[in-house]
Amino acid sequence: MHIDNLVKMANQIGDFFESMPDPVEAEEGIAVHIQKFWEPRMRRELLAHIDGQAGAGLHPAVLQAITSHRSVLV
Repeated sequence: MHIDNLVKMANQIGDFFESMPDPVEAEEGIAVHIQKFWEPRMRRELLAHIDGQAGAGLHPAVLQAITSHRSVLV
């Protein structure tokens, strides 16, 4: 899958969870959603994008969620 599509999908997930009143809960929700519903190959590509491109294009909340909860996404 092309990284632009993965970034777009991750940002859409972030948009949904950012509406939650508790930012910690939102951050966990983003990471858990990606862990549950994305296949491992997609998660690896997104993590490689963060490592190689500093997560270019990702919303700050999404980048923070993935970085903070990286261990569940590997």
